[in-house]
Amino acid sequence: MIKGSYVALVTPFKNNEIDYSALEKLLEFQIKHETDGLLFCGTTGEAPALAGDEKERLVRFGIKSVDKRAPIMVGTGSNNLHHTISATMKAQEWGADYALVITPYYNKPTQKGMYEYFKKITENTDIPLVIYNVPGRTGVNISAETTIKLANDFKQIIGIKEASGDLQQVSKIVKNTSKKFAVMSGEDALNLPIMSCGAKGAISVTANILPQKVHDLVELSEQNKFDKALSIHQYLIEINNAMFIETNPIPVKEALSMMTMIQNEIRLPLEHLLKENSIKLRKVLEQYKLV
Repeated sequence: MIKGSYVALVTPFKNNEIDYSALEKLLEFQIKHETDGLLFCGTTGEAPALAGDEKERLVRFGIKSVDKRAPIMVGTGSNNLHHTISATMKAQEWGADYALVITPYYNKPTQKGMYEYFKKITENTDIPLVIYNVPGRTGVNISAETTIKLANDFKQIIGIKEASGDLQQVSKIVKNTSKKFAVMSGEDALNLPIMSCGAKGAISVTANILPQKVHDLVELSEQNKFDKALSIHQYLIEINNAMFIETNPIPVKEALSMMTMIQNEIRLPLEHLLKENSIKLRKVLEQYKLV
């Protein structure tokens, strides 16, 4: 079962190449602060801007560096079934523990289309799959009913990263799936509410900079210590908001740069923060004593 606090890890660049020295430091920072798992090649990792050979080197390096100290998830989804199956098979070959497969974007599939899409992936791969539902990016929401049917029909589909913001949808999924199926929060601002609905953990952007706090919030929630988890939730409000002052991962990469952990590099079509937002971000980081 997948559970706990997973970091949606950024991909650090230097001179437009992956900065493996910085990446190793980020990985050690995460392990030191009890992150339960790591996601490579997700939205926050700028997967659409990475070439295929870059993804392979990145994931292989990450798996080797982590050395089984935490499970590894790799984003393998696209809006092309053949490419998704191929990428998912490669992630398994490289040694990943889970594959995160986004609902097909741009195509705007029906619910039946999405069911058949994930069914076809299970028929051609063996690695445990986590559905990624982020309608704000893809233009389509996978319904609770479709998720429940996939979870109950295919044991290989072991969870969903829910970033729809719909707590009723989350509640339906939790109620109507096996306890072995994990709903993972995909929105930092809603980590506590989603956990209170029965989620097993979070896949977090904020964990890039405050991994211990996110870990503690998730762990306390799992232990039903919601009063203490609420205290952390309230503490994180401003920093969670700051991480989405512009399109993710622009703010979190600039924050890590301000913390001198990575170079402030991001690939087009994403660009650096507007000056006024950079000033706002620094003020928030100062408030949290991170710079």
